[in-house]
Amino acid sequence: MAVKLGYENVYRDPKGYPEWHAKGLPVESAPAGLSAKASEPKEPGPLYGWAMLWTLLGIFAGGMALNLTPCVYPLIPITVSYFGGQSGKGRGRLIAHGICYIGGLSLTNSLLGVIAALTGGLMGAMLQNPLVLGVIAAILVFFASSLFGFWELRLPGGLTRAASKSYTGYFGTLFMGMTLGVVAAPCIGPFVLGLLTWVAGMGSPWLGFIVFFTLSLGLGFPLFFLAIFSGQIEKLPRSGEWMLWVRKLMGWILVGMAAYFIRPVLPKSPGLFLLAAVALSAGLHLGWIDRTQPGFRLFGWLRRVAGILGLVIATLLIGSWLMRGPGVSWQPYSDQVSSEARILKKPVIIDFSADWCAPCRELDEVTFHDPDIVKQAERDFIMVKVDLTRKGNPVHERLLRRYGVKGVPTVVFLGRDGKERRELRLIDFLPADQFLVRMAEAKKVTAQVDR
Repeated sequence: MAVKLGYENVYRDPKGYPEWHAKGLPVESAPAGLSAKASEPKEPGPLYGWAMLWTLLGIFAGGMALNLTPCVYPLIPITVSYFGGQSGKGRGRLIAHGICYIGGLSLTNSLLGVIAALTGGLMGAMLQNPLVLGVIAAILVFFASSLFGFWELRLPGGLTRAASKSYTGYFGTLFMGMTLGVVAAPCIGPFVLGLLTWVAGMGSPWLGFIVFFTLSLGLGFPLFFLAIFSGQIEKLPRSGEWMLWVRKLMGWILVGMAAYFIRPVLPKSPGLFLLAAVALSAGLHLGWIDRTQPGFRLFGWLRRVAGILGLVIATLLIGSWLMRGPGVSWQPYSDQVSSEARILKKPVIIDFSADWCAPCRELDEVTFHDPDIVKQAERDFIMVKVDLTRKGNPVHERLLRRYGVKGVPTVVFLGRDGKERRELRLIDFLPADQFLVRMAEAKKVTAQVDR
């Protein structure tokens, strides 16, 4: 399910396209017997493909890292001891208890994710408002400040005591998993609430479920593994100040999410510099400025890796900006531009985009800055940009209805006569080499008309 933002979805993934279309080839290149209708796109969620995979891997890793916070880490011996009491009943029943534990944890968190996404669907229509984006970023920074130690999240004592009760059997194991988040709320609560804000902004219940299910797997897997191999518990590092460093790492992740939300409000270059500044600050703080004493030998190595990683990310962001050449010269749509294109017998490329759309920015910063594309666009095409960051423009509304645009990014290719070549339409990020294939096909159509 895609996120509805006023005119359109945040973006859509052409998973419905066959393989030849995904590689940048038009529908005419399809094998015989398959019609153009077979290649019409399907609407997926706002994360897709490699972006979905890497995001979920990062969330899984974040869930595992939450086990190292001061509120969860002391629970590991208690949890392992509980499972150890079940070990006499056979390895099969021990595994069943472990599945119940992770199932209870996943049930609670996934339900929170779905609820946040459902209630956040209304938020989606407001994400074009800079004030809303600013509020979301402020909330994330507020929760991050808790992880940095400026304030402590505390739940009512009655709720904490109820969650600490123990029950027997599989229900007891399930209950332990369901209430882990309540017991550990002072440490993991701000991170989970920040993630809930992010999920609510996307408004996809399916994505909310999968994100928090993955988080639960990351949080519960180390406990489950240690419970099955309980003898390894003696080799765990002792609790200490290093766990406060892990909390600060989670805090910087929330600050990075805040910078991501506020970036569309800023001009392109300042937005990029903001992300680089967050990565640089996180690297310096976590790697060198923070004076947390290591509790075990590996901690010093982990701290240096985190610091270097932050510096590398900042360098890559700034480097990509410095090495980027001039981009495509766009002009706003007007009837005069359309008439000029027909007089000059040039095809037209109309880019429907928005500042808050991640693949739109990727198209603009990567594909539309490629030297070959810039050269061909200047020589052979009329390039038109329709900016849908703000709604209410009557010309844009008319174009959306005319071309049936339902999401961004949408790149429309028009022939000399002003009619769209529907088979060339693009609704997702496409690398420069594949985009050049579509530009070549558009020029072929024009050449055939001229003959």
